[in-house]
Amino acid sequence: MVSKHALVALVLSALGLVLTTVNIAKAQKLKPQAQIGINLAGIVDWNTELPLKDVFKMSRNWISQRQGQSWGKGPELTLDEHGYVTQLDKGCYVETPMRTIDGGHYPSGRYVLTYQGKGDIEFWGAARILDAQPGRIVADVDARRGTIWLRIKSVDPKDHIRDMHLMLESDLDTYEQNPWTSHFLRRWKGFATLRYMNFMATNRNHIRTWEDRPKRDDANWTDRGLPLEIMCDLANRLKIDPWFCIPHEADDNYVRQFVKQADQLLDPNLKMYIEYSNEVWNGIFQANRYAAKKGQEMGLADKPWEAAWSYYSVRNIEIFKIVADVLGDKRQDRAVRVLASQAANSWVSNRICEYRGAHQYADALAIAPYISMNINTEQAPQVVSQSVTQILDHVENDALAECIKWMQDNKKVAEKYHLKLIAYEGGQHLVGIQGAENNDALTEKLQAVNRHPRMARIYKKYYDAWAKAGGGVFATFISTERWHKWGSWGLVEFYDSNPADYPKMQATLQWAKEHGQKVNMR
Repeated sequence: MVSKHALVALVLSALGLVLTTVNIAKAQKLKPQAQIGINLAGIVDWNTELPLKDVFKMSRNWISQRQGQSWGKGPELTLDEHGYVTQLDKGCYVETPMRTIDGGHYPSGRYVLTYQGKGDIEFWGAARILDAQPGRIVADVDARRGTIWLRIKSVDPKDHIRDMHLMLESDLDTYEQNPWTSHFLRRWKGFATLRYMNFMATNRNHIRTWEDRPKRDDANWTDRGLPLEIMCDLANRLKIDPWFCIPHEADDNYVRQFVKQADQLLDPNLKMYIEYSNEVWNGIFQANRYAAKKGQEMGLADKPWEAAWSYYSVRNIEIFKIVADVLGDKRQDRAVRVLASQAANSWVSNRICEYRGAHQYADALAIAPYISMNINTEQAPQVVSQSVTQILDHVENDALAECIKWMQDNKKVAEKYHLKLIAYEGGQHLVGIQGAENNDALTEKLQAVNRHPRMARIYKKYYDAWAKAGGGVFATFISTERWHKWGSWGLVEFYDSNPADYPKMQATLQWAKEHGQKVNMR
């Protein structure tokens, strides 16, 4: 017969086993899973990713010209609410470039321009008109000739040219239902998040009110970014969580309406990442200067950098409260509220999280742990004299170790405040600075390093270290961009690039696949 004490001990033992099992399951559920996301390239005329079927949406703002005057010296233009020219002075015209891409890296063929209104339109550069009818112009485009130029020589003030769309003839019947090119959708299938920092023109827009937001009917989306409904459409098609960057000057109503509409438009199974602007801690961006001024005006700090950090925390609290109010009980399943900080300085991360208890309103601390090698003019000759192997040795043994330390330090901050650690950007950061970017030999050497097969091994170690440090979603920077003196940021350079030719792209895809992401390897 079992004694009462033995029975109690047995029950307590069983209960302890159950509680231990529950705690282990809870810990496993809360344990962050490292996954690869992507920062998408910006909507500009030199974009080499070619995400949109409608080429005109990526056109540059109108360049005003006057006959007999130097380039761009035409009068100030009168535009309608969508950015179309309503009238032109005598002897004046406007033009805009599209597909400012050399090397034939966009599709040649028959393109069709549709429009409403009356006026005189012509093409030059890579496009030659085959047929012109009112409201419709067919042009033959040869990508080997570079940029497509469109010129408006005259407009009827009573019926000005508007509602312009330019695309391959084969896309005419589908672009309204599906604005995205097929190669773009294939390439980023299976990624964990789409960070829209560049899609939203975050670092250059001055959107303040909901009325200021970009709209579907705007002439182009290069100035203020993509409309929210277009970004949600992409996220829904790919079934990937979107990462939004709220404009630094946006008022409370903008935030409220943005979150409300995003909630209405997004697939119910998706989460939205909400970040206030981009790198507000970083003095090179206008958002930092804005935050510093606001922080000083509010008496948060005297030094501009401290005022910027403090205002950033305060504004995030305000934004995150709005997010919670709009989403209500479903907030936890619908949004990830992001506090972003400087990877190289965990003290700043701690400052941002703790100021006025900002961490209590957030879900994640985000950093950009780049593998950094910033080379100034004094250092450039030495780097140029080194072999590619020697530079790779430094990247793998020194720069990588440094950024792993940043990951670990910021993970401690995140754990202190019960936040997830995620990455808003990351990747290699081999670049000339402070004038060294003009050193062609340096640029050539750094690009050779990026093309070297060993870069794949470094990226694998990099992602492994992120996972080991306890990091979650990692939004690699950047999707597709031509390499230049300002950096070799693109995982690939062109829409038709073969991932196998780019070691860091191949390593990124392979790592994602091995960790359960259904990415497209080609």
